Amino acid sequence: MKINGVEGMTVADVQSEVARGGKFVIFQYCISILVMTFKRGSDIYFIRAGESTFGVSIGYTLLSLLLGWWGIPWGPIYTIGSVFTNLGGGKDVTQEIMSTLNR
Repeated sequence: MKINGVEGMTVADVQSEVARGGKFVIFQYCISILVMTFKRGSDIYFIRAGESTFGVSIGYTLLSLLLGWWGIPWGPIYTIGSVFTNLGGGKDVTQEIMSTLNR
């Protein structure tokens, strides 16, 4: 899985930024085709301390709102879950990423 936002950073730079409040986040999206619904996660995004996730999450949120509702019965359920996750800042996977960096 690709990590966006760490281009040009060393492991020490990433650790320093995480110590100041940076985080690694995955956003969710949902796409439905009548009886089939797909709920997926985005690539990993590195959000620096003080940055908002809104600019990244809005695309995945709009994709879910436009294409997620149409599958019965899981479309509406997964769409609502994806929207709430994204508007809440996404799924924080910082611990998992940092544990692999510290090996």
